Amino acid sequence: MLIDSHCHLDFPVFDSCREQVVERARHAGLGAIVVPGVTSEHWQRCLALCASRFEGVSLYPALGLHPCFMDQHVKDDIQRLDEEVTRHREALVAIGEIGLDFQIEGFDPESQTELLVAQLKIAKSADLPVLLHVRKAHDQVLKQLRRFALPRAGIVHAFSGSEQQAQEYVKLGFKLGFGGAISFSRATKLRRLAAELPLSSIVLETDAPDMALSDWRDQPNEPVRVVDVAGIIAQLRESSVEEVARTTSRTVKELLDLRGL
Repeated sequence: MLIDSHCHLDFPVFDSCREQVVERARHAGLGAIVVPGVTSEHWQRCLALCASRFEGVSLYPALGLHPCFMDQHVKDDIQRLDEEVTRHREALVAIGEIGLDFQIEGFDPESQTELLVAQLKIAKSADLPVLLHVRKAHDQVLKQLRRFALPRAGIVHAFSGSEQQAQEYVKLGFKLGFGGAISFSRATKLRRLAAELPLSSIVLETDAPDMALSDWRDQPNEPVRVVDVAGIIAQLRESSVEEVARTTSRTVKELLDLRGL
């Protein structure tokens, strides 16, 4: 069984084809998909989707306030997040997608950091792991993670940092998410990390509908492509796809406490 640890299956791009997308994933061997929330406006959509029944594929929700949507967050969103986490604690598997993105011009680092800190507090209080979005800000995120010492760590989605930063996350108990980026031959640093890190520190993801693989860049990404990601990692590690699937799925299941699998 394969698990897509990060897929925005609730996004409107899938409204006309969601059942077919999930069926293609199931047919390819996926058993579970983690669906992170990104804005308060869409939390209920995420929760409702994950409560739906899809044959052979379980959907698991996370709720969070994404740093790339700072212009859509409002003042009381943190209080609302705290209330929603309390209300849906048994269904949720993480707080996410949260983090820092210093690559986007015009986004205030201080406001992003305040938002991240507030959500880390909620994660620690609720005893939930986190799903992190980090670009050009790994050292700053690591600083906050050391400060809060989350009991259940989480996943650094679409990891893009250095080998040293990867090792620092691993020391804190975090797993690193690899997706479509490693399909590009020019991504030498990421491909080397995927080959050399302990397999127990790696999880698979698509970030669908974004982060398309090199062979599929002209169309929206979808969770079935996690099969390709597993194949690339197996090739880089000179391992079997079965071993990659077994180990990464076990890691996600244990880390996020995916009930019912």
